[in-house]
Amino acid sequence: MSDEHADPIRAGLERFVGKRLGGAGPSLAPDPVNVPMIRHWVDALDDRNPVYLDESIAAATRFGGIVAPPAMLQTWTMGRPVLEGIAERGGSPSEIVSDNPITALDEAGYTATLATNSELDFERYLRPGDRLESTTVVESISARKKTGIGVGYFVTWVTTYRDADGAVVGRQLFRILKFDPSTYGATS
Repeated sequence: MSDEHADPIRAGLERFVGKRLGGAGPSLAPDPVNVPMIRHWVDALDDRNPVYLDESIAAATRFGGIVAPPAMLQTWTMGRPVLEGIAERGGSPSEIVSDNPITALDEAGYTATLATNSELDFERYLRPGDRLESTTVVESISARKKTGIGVGYFVTWVTTYRDADGAVVGRQLFRILKFDPSTYGATS
């Protein structure tokens, strides 16, 4: 857009870049990596890789035992949803810390959200008993963009997952478009 340099909303968002998203400390997994949750995941996705559930086959592999599907990384530190008041939180399944770019964009009228992409990076496979924590940092916020779905800002954050010893086990980059729903489908 031609007015990127005169965008007071974007200027106000700069303070969030490089800062934690979602509170002061890391998010602790409510439970350790466990076989019942692995079973639910592989059943839901119809993933029949035997290293996820068959102890005897998994023991004979390079893993030496059962491992969790790598794509489950995010699930281990997800908090339990708070359903009461979900509409008041903009549809979020958990409480939202008020001082963050998502809330700031909501307050500026960019209330619609579209997840655009996610990239996962795995350092090691997780095993039953691993207890994870995650820390999420805002990586970037774009200048205001006009997209096919509406006018808004791309917000990107990176979540780093660590085991109980503090070793990084994986990372997830996640990007959303926060856009003004009144601009949906606008062509000019």
